[in-house]
Amino acid sequence: MATLFLIVGLPGAGKTVRAKALASEHAALRLTPDAWMIPLFGDNDADGKRDVLEGRLIWLALDALRLGTSVVLDFGFWGRDERSSLRWLARSVGASCKVIYLPVDRTMQLERIQHRWTHTPEQTFVMTEADVDRWHAQLQVPDAAELGGGKIADPPPGWSNWFEWAAERWPSLSD
Repeated sequence: MATLFLIVGLPGAGKTVRAKALASEHAALRLTPDAWMIPLFGDNDADGKRDVLEGRLIWLALDALRLGTSVVLDFGFWGRDERSSLRWLARSVGASCKVIYLPVDRTMQLERIQHRWTHTPEQTFVMTEADVDRWHAQLQVPDAAELGGGKIADPPPGWSNWFEWAAERWPSLSD
């Protein structure tokens, strides 16, 4: 059975290193928006284009899962609703899903961000200490049910299913 791996963590947590290892270990397709955003747009977000790009990468991931190929999504997935929707989408195409959380303390995170900026500035974007603090506050750490593949919560009020929620979150996601 194909597996969708969701890499959860803040910048500097080691997500890409872990995603590459999982892709190699499971002969999986690794998709990361960072590898596309800077070369295509010269920016990490570029006026909302990141959400559009992520939607297309998720669409590609679902197609790969339908074909029996495992996929590693190296996005960060700070929000529980993002993770719940993707867990649901993976199941809807007959795949399993594993949430991989990589915690990082603030000091280590800042060191890794500085190292990245110093050694590979063309592969990263400027991140300030204020950004790091804001991101820590935004991260919804996965709970035991998410990490263990347990029950997926219902979509938020106003959404009849997780696909509808995901299509709103990632506007280019299509069936």
